[in-house]
Parts: sequence; C-alpha cells; structure tokens
Amino acid sequence: MKQNITIFIILLLQLLVASCSTIHHKSMKEIIYTESAPAPIGPYSQGVKVSGNLYYFSGQIALDAHGAIVEGGIKEQTHQVCKNIGLLLSSQGLTFNNVPKTTVFLKDMGEFAAMNEVYSEYFGESKPARSTVEVARLPKDVRVEIEIIAVAN
Repeated sequence: MKQNITIFIILLLQLLVASCSTIHHKSMKEIIYTESAPAPIGPYSQGVKVSGNLYYFSGQIALDAHGAIVEGGIKEQTHQVCKNIGLLLSSQGLTFNNVPKTTVFLKDMGEFAAMNEVYSEYFGESKPARSTVEVARLPKDVRVEIEIIAVAN
C-alpha cells in the first residue's frame, strides 16, 4: 500500500512538473530588435512578442536611426516618434491598424493639439484606445514619447 502511494505521489509530481514546463513554454517571450529603428538607450528591448500574436513595444522618442534627437518642436518630434513606431511594426509584419492601445507622454499638455494633429495622420483610421499624460521630464529631454501594444491578425 505504501509503495502504491509513493508511486502515485511520484507520478503526480512528474505530472505537475510537466504541466508547469508547458505553462512556462507557452508564456515565453520573444525579444524584438530591428536595426531600422533607434536602438534602446538603456537595459530594455525595442519590444517583446508574447502569446504568439501580442506585442508590447517600448516607448519611442524622437531619435533617428543613428540615435540623434530630431530637432524641432512637438510636430517634428511626433512625426519621428510615429516613424519609429512604423518601423518597429513593419519589422513584425504589422501596421498601425494592428494597434489597439497607445500611451502618449507629453512634456507639456499645452502641446496636445499639435501632437494630436500629427498623431492622427498615423493612427487616425485605426483609432486605438489612448491615454495621454503630462510628465515632468522625458528621456533626452524630448517633448513626446509614445508606447504601443499591437496584436497580429
């Protein structure tokens, strides 16, 4: 009897370990990197793909592909941010239409209308859900940062 219980416990533990390995395997992430978009300026990735069709992209700022800040005001910087987002999306076979959620960080909420004008050129038709917040400071003292979540069809 004790031997049967011991065997049962061993089998149960093996089953538990196997199921945990399967769960872990399904939740693994794939790091996204493309040379066409600016490289990360810290210990993070440009984006992460999880669960097969869900993408989380790091916030993009107004850096060109060489890492230089794009000069100009909020409109010029928003254009560059959206171009960077487009490069990241296209590196994964995605478009702005695959984006259900964005978060916009502004240095000055007084620049919301100008940012929104440019933003709508890229996201206008897809109309993702969006949060916009004013922050005290952004990396490299840029005017705007936008992060996105995307879902493949």
